[in-house]
Amino acid sequence: MTFMAPSFDIPPAQRLAGIRRGIEKEGLRVLPSGALALTPHPKGLGSALTHPLITTDYSESQLELITGAHLGVQECLDELQAVHQYVFRCLRAEGGEMMWAASMPCTLPTDETIPLGRYGRSHIGRSKSIYRMGLGHRYGRRMQTISGIHYNWSLPEVSSAEYFGLIRNFRRHAFVLLYLFGASPALCPCFVQGRKHQLLPLGTEGQALYLPHATSLRMGRLGYQSDAQASINASYNDLDGYASSLHAALTQPYPPYEQLGVRNPGGDYNQLGTSLLQIENEFYSTIRPKRTTARGERPLHALRERGVEYVEVRLMDIHPFEPLGISADTMRMLDVFLLHCLLSDSPPDTPEEIEALKHNQQLAAERGREPGLRLQRGDEEVLLTEWAHDILQQCQGIAQALDATHNTDAYTLALQAAQDLLEHPELTPSARVLQATQAHGNSFKEFGLCQSRVAYKHVLSQPFSKALQAKFEQLSSASVLAQQEMEASDSDSSFEEWRQRYMDPANLL
Repeated sequence: MTFMAPSFDIPPAQRLAGIRRGIEKEGLRVLPSGALALTPHPKGLGSALTHPLITTDYSESQLELITGAHLGVQECLDELQAVHQYVFRCLRAEGGEMMWAASMPCTLPTDETIPLGRYGRSHIGRSKSIYRMGLGHRYGRRMQTISGIHYNWSLPEVSSAEYFGLIRNFRRHAFVLLYLFGASPALCPCFVQGRKHQLLPLGTEGQALYLPHATSLRMGRLGYQSDAQASINASYNDLDGYASSLHAALTQPYPPYEQLGVRNPGGDYNQLGTSLLQIENEFYSTIRPKRTTARGERPLHALRERGVEYVEVRLMDIHPFEPLGISADTMRMLDVFLLHCLLSDSPPDTPEEIEALKHNQQLAAERGREPGLRLQRGDEEVLLTEWAHDILQQCQGIAQALDATHNTDAYTLALQAAQDLLEHPELTPSARVLQATQAHGNSFKEFGLCQSRVAYKHVLSQPFSKALQAKFEQLSSASVLAQQEMEASDSDSSFEEWRQRYMDPANLL
């Protein structure tokens, strides 16, 4: 293998110590039988609209647990555990539901039966539900039940241009993360019922479908992909170009969605708008540039106005063998990888490269562990394992610098563990998921249930102080009051007036 020497300067320890990372973890609420829970958002969890740490994503049944931005990996993981502990205690008290421990969903009911997230009577709350109604019409509700982990990351003194350089390199090298951390090589047959697919039955019982060398079906053609969005081809060369790509998708009418209409003949809302994207969050991508928004502010306006504040990594699967869905070692490897993406030379992308990267992502997601698999790198095809080996080799100095900054050897050990997986693909999370699914009678449901129970019992067995319990109860109560105040303050205008103001293209500028 050829070793490509790194050609970048590593920031001083003072800046490295300022890395902040936060986690958003999605997960379906499930019944003890492994079926999707169709119950409302548990009352003990407060308001999904206004709670800072506990909300829902697409479905009323899909929890989203959120941490703040932390300077330490362990501190971030500790907060994620505390949120899990409170949530699991509420689930236990309100009927014994669990949180599904895999990215690909549990046993699902018919598409129209999957409940949309409900956020109350305020204009913002109604808009969130209508947006989800639109997603259901556009892509189907099943696709929206896929869950993952988002990793929010920033480094002090990084410009928007530098963040976009990071994003371009991340997209080029995302296959490394799919290989190392992809954990969705199989799924329940109910997920693809009525859809064309190339999956194979695992065993003869018909209780799981899979691809033998897949890493992350979630990030392949069956997951967050859209033929309609394929036309966007956003460039990440600079903020202006990216913003222009999104602006067009957010404002230009799209005929099939125009035909659906904003409202149905009975007056109920089908979607927020008829453009290719209803709002910015609808744009599916492996990584996003982000900026904190004020209440009612459009994310694209915030980006244009104040620049990139952090990046949101969106391709991480839930790790079914980790009680919290992610480990400290994985977080450290993400820190190393993102620094490598930031510090390495990052030439502008081109339409041709964007197409090649889409193809590489599909190959890595669906065939990533296949011996001899080659990806497109410029004008040549290279072995996935060889290219990944070069990238991880270049990360050694970064891991050592982070170790020196934090007086540890944990970053170097996390990098070594990643390098070991290149030599032993049978130890990757995706390979382990297949092995465990086979051990559970080739049933994805039984595998998912087993891991959900393991996580549930582990989290509930950890110490949880009365002070923490009181803190979370107070957050839940405060969130309910905040929602009520929002609903009371919206009486001065109709929802339709509010919707038209919010969707005004001028708000994107």
